[in-house]
Amino acid sequence: MSPSAEAVVDIRGVRRVFGDRAVLNGVDLRLHQGDVVALLGPSGTGKTTLLRILAGLDAADDGRVLVPKARSVVFQEPRLVPARRVWRNVVLGSRHVRRDRSRAVRALTEVGLASHQNAWPVTLSGGEAQRVALARALATEPGLLLLDEPFAALDALTRIRMHDLVAELIGRHNPAVLLVTHDVDEAILLADRILILDGGTIGVDVTVDIEKPRQRTDGRFAELRALLLGRLGVGQATAAAP
Repeated sequence: MSPSAEAVVDIRGVRRVFGDRAVLNGVDLRLHQGDVVALLGPSGTGKTTLLRILAGLDAADDGRVLVPKARSVVFQEPRLVPARRVWRNVVLGSRHVRRDRSRAVRALTEVGLASHQNAWPVTLSGGEAQRVALARALATEPGLLLLDEPFAALDALTRIRMHDLVAELIGRHNPAVLLVTHDVDEAILLADRILILDGGTIGVDVTVDIEKPRQRTDGRFAELRALLLGRLGVGQATAAAP
């Protein structure tokens, strides 16, 4: 992306204070269309707080926040409405039934769940429910897609499949993406840039210069993994674990 291209997200000097603690203390971040940025950091360092500010679910105490009007969030939990069929969950809140059903079916087709459009959420597996949440997020064609540890509750095999699906859908829809995660491997697999948030600011900003699709067996993958784990304060023994 050209440095001169207009940013989709532009935040400058963002602060968020809880009591006497500045969880965010002067955060600067720019994202362009098509950027996929992963945000790492120890628990309690403000990752989700930053995501909530970008989503409009929280407000900064200071600083400038410019984000696109069309933005969507996928949380760790699918947050489906049990009393609404799957397709209605995809277009939740809209009243244009005929038009919206068509839009919902298109979105569900993209995530491989068109055959589940009339199902109730309680009948879905965890991976299926999260795919519905992803379809809902992308159905509005957001300029900014926010992912708050969306795979954390899934089993290992389902998580791998979701990584592949998300990478495909991001490539197709081309939003700016911010992925909050604790999983270093996940960050390397999906992101173009990886940031580490600590002490209220972004202390690490690394470009992932590895061709996609990425493989954990790639030596560059292992080198970057070790670097990031080191910056996160993880010991060598843990960093060497598969």
